[in-house]
Amino acid sequence: MHKPALTSAGVSPPATIPRPKGRPRKSRPPMAVPKRKTSPSRRNMRRSHHALGANSYVEDKETGELKRPHHVDLKTGMYKGRQVLTPKED
Repeated sequence: MHKPALTSAGVSPPATIPRPKGRPRKSRPPMAVPKRKTSPSRRNMRRSHHALGANSYVEDKETGELKRPHHVDLKTGMYKGRQVLTPKED
């Protein structure tokens, strides 16, 4: 079997190299790495609510025009039964 070489003082060298003196090295927490690859099914289920829905329109009771809910009717200038804008002239 192989014997470790002796130094001039007759002592074998240390097994590990000592670290240099100075600031201690900061230990980092482990990274957030997923254990498993996300399957296409699970990925698509997560994205299922990302699609935009169609805009909804309601018929105005006064004019019969289509308008967006909770928006000012630009033709009449009315919102929630109050006059908030001057009506547009065609």
